[in-house]
Amino acid sequence: MIRISQMKLPIGHTREQLEKKIAKILKNPGCSFSYEIKKQSLDCRHKNDKIFVYTVDVKIRDEQKIARKVDNNNVMVTKEKVYQFPTPGDIPLLHLPVIIGSGPAGIFCGWYLARAGYRPLILERGEEADKRQKTVENFWKNGVLDPDSNVQFGEGGAGTFSDGKLNTLVKDPYGRNHEVLKRFVEAGAPNEILYQQKPHLGTDVLIGIVQKMRQDIEDMGGHFRFRSKVTDLHFTNGSLTEIEINGQEKIPAQVCVLAVGHSARDTFEMLHRRGVFMEPKSFAVGLRIEHPQSMINEDLYGEAENELLGAASYKVTHKCANGRGVYSFCMCPGGYVVNASSEPGKLAVNGMSYQARDSRNANSAMIVTVSPEDFPEEGPLGGVSFQRELERKAWELGEGKIPVQLFGDFCKNQPSVSLEEITPCMKGEYTLANVRSILPETVGNSIEEGVHSFGKRISGFDRNDALLSGVESRTSSPVRIVRDSDLLSNIEGIYPCGEGAGYAGGITSAAMDGIKIAEAISKKYRNF
Repeated sequence: MIRISQMKLPIGHTREQLEKKIAKILKNPGCSFSYEIKKQSLDCRHKNDKIFVYTVDVKIRDEQKIARKVDNNNVMVTKEKVYQFPTPGDIPLLHLPVIIGSGPAGIFCGWYLARAGYRPLILERGEEADKRQKTVENFWKNGVLDPDSNVQFGEGGAGTFSDGKLNTLVKDPYGRNHEVLKRFVEAGAPNEILYQQKPHLGTDVLIGIVQKMRQDIEDMGGHFRFRSKVTDLHFTNGSLTEIEINGQEKIPAQVCVLAVGHSARDTFEMLHRRGVFMEPKSFAVGLRIEHPQSMINEDLYGEAENELLGAASYKVTHKCANGRGVYSFCMCPGGYVVNASSEPGKLAVNGMSYQARDSRNANSAMIVTVSPEDFPEEGPLGGVSFQRELERKAWELGEGKIPVQLFGDFCKNQPSVSLEEITPCMKGEYTLANVRSILPETVGNSIEEGVHSFGKRISGFDRNDALLSGVESRTSSPVRIVRDSDLLSNIEGIYPCGEGAGYAGGITSAAMDGIKIAEAISKKYRNF
């Protein structure tokens, strides 16, 4: 196989032009070949000459001979790396392996265990994706919160109601990243996610994908139980023996995967009470910021709209004078700010996009890193207390509605009383307020300085009528559930997994960690 990198074509090119370019580079215009796009990235440095840059793998006869003849540093012979799931181990399983949570980590762990013959049981405190969607929409419309089935909990996890971004910075020598993208495509995602620089799915597509993956798991012998919250774990001599569901039912268990998600605060408390080792970890908090999508497009593309490229995105970071870092997170082009609360009397926001990314506003989180030194109490759950206090203030400020403030008023630390050119794109009711009053002083100061800094890089970013809303407090897990080199906790049989356990940050990395845990279980235990 020959890999061609740095292959450049205009953004409006055809498939025929791509194939002609490959043939020209290989100096074989008449020879037949097949190819696979491995990467597509966008180069907008020259606004009037925007191009796509490709890496492609080509299968053709006499590869070595052709590569030598071409003599091009961007053309090389390579071998395709095939992902290998480990063969089953020798220790017998007396009970079905249990997975707590059906977010990306849980569902991918379940998929690979089911395919390998382990017949996993997946317990989910929330509802099936289609029912959950109706429950969430009712919350956004009427304010009726279900603490167990909401934006954070339910089939698909917190990522279901998000932009569905699939890019990750996790190094992947084992091919798990490509496995995740392949599974998504097989479940209904567009093929383009396999090679796009910043692939995304959108909430509307994700709901169907997680339902298809559930069906696949069940067809391979796995089992799902919804509305089944794990309320306790029981151990004997340092090993897992039983799992309690909904405070009543108890089931025997030998292996349990903790894929509980970053908002399972009651589960963290139960695990801490039961002596499962965990530690506080740094995360980030802040606010959502909204701008007109056309403004972001103009800055990146040099035009307010481009049908070929869709809604533009950005990523910005800044080191503040106070030593804090402030940066954009979970940027949602053509998206919505959503009420992502999961506890009564507390309010958190997140960003979401549909596949089309066609709302009038762009939004992203403007967040500042906080560490255990900032938390109001010591111990593993100090970060949880920090989050809850911010969310309580946000809920009280907006009386349950999302509090919103213009950036100009944020800088003056005064409540906003009217909107200007920008109006919110939100799921859930909102009200104008002084959002800055929610935040610790150092976080508010950092956001103000950061937004002004970003205004020097993106024209209009620090405009006075940019909208800030909050509080964004669920960027990642506030705890890390400690695991050893075998991926086990201090309790035999318990495997901490994914974002909630502190080992991932986003849909793809959580899914990859789910696969990693499935591999660890397979290496140790015999399947059924």
